[in-house]
Amino acid sequence: MQQETARAFRAAYAEQRASEGRGAGGEAELLALPYLETGPQAKNWQVRARTFDHFVTQVLQPLAITRARPLRIADLGAGNGWLCYRLARLGHDPVAIDPRTDAVDGLGAAASYKDHLFRMFRRISASFDALPLHDRSYDLVVFNAALHYAIDLGSVLTEAARVTDAGGSIAILDSPFYSRDRDGAAMVTEKRRAAARTFADRGSVLLAPPFIEYLTRERLQQASGPLGLHWRRCRVRYPLWYELRPLLAAGGSRRSPSRFDIWEARLP
Repeated sequence: MQQETARAFRAAYAEQRASEGRGAGGEAELLALPYLETGPQAKNWQVRARTFDHFVTQVLQPLAITRARPLRIADLGAGNGWLCYRLARLGHDPVAIDPRTDAVDGLGAAASYKDHLFRMFRRISASFDALPLHDRSYDLVVFNAALHYAIDLGSVLTEAARVTDAGGSIAILDSPFYSRDRDGAAMVTEKRRAAARTFADRGSVLLAPPFIEYLTRERLQQASGPLGLHWRRCRVRYPLWYELRPLLAAGGSRRSPSRFDIWEARLP
């Protein structure tokens, strides 16, 4: 992505997030995440809280037992740093990486965590396809609601694999996966048609970068095949309203919705 396009996107994205009420709860909201119970984004965080709990039990804890020490973790798409905060409280050593530094819910917002941690986690502004990290330096690399913002999926996964130590894991959290590519493509079409209503005058800027927007098992396997990665899907039991969406879509003859779940690959 060209620098000018990237700068404009980050500014418009921060404005859009602020308009959605993100970060409006201040420090109390930051400390509550992902268990947010009030505010305009509370329903979305019900889903992300389930993802986090499952991530801890199915990915984080087993890897920590194997390593027999605190884990070095790269949080890609860290945003306001809520995941790093939770990981640090569990005794691990995370680093927050995100292109955005704004104080809405970018890395700038993470400053509020400093007074609540024994040692503040590092924050680095960087693109996912050019990570300023040493080879094989992390036990766990987490795409935190972020991988669908990749432009070149193969390049981004190659970077993630480069910085992951042998026997470590790459995990994908809260990115939309579709069982069929046509449903993902339909979602993108719907998003673009609704841009004026959803994004107001920010639509052209927010839709300018050619992000991949969604994932399928086939897309993921094709992009990571040269890396020797084998992915397992960790199905998450989400709230009932979320789990009922496929039935409602089928009844209304609409496209199938995405699922989040967790996808993990161990490095050889």
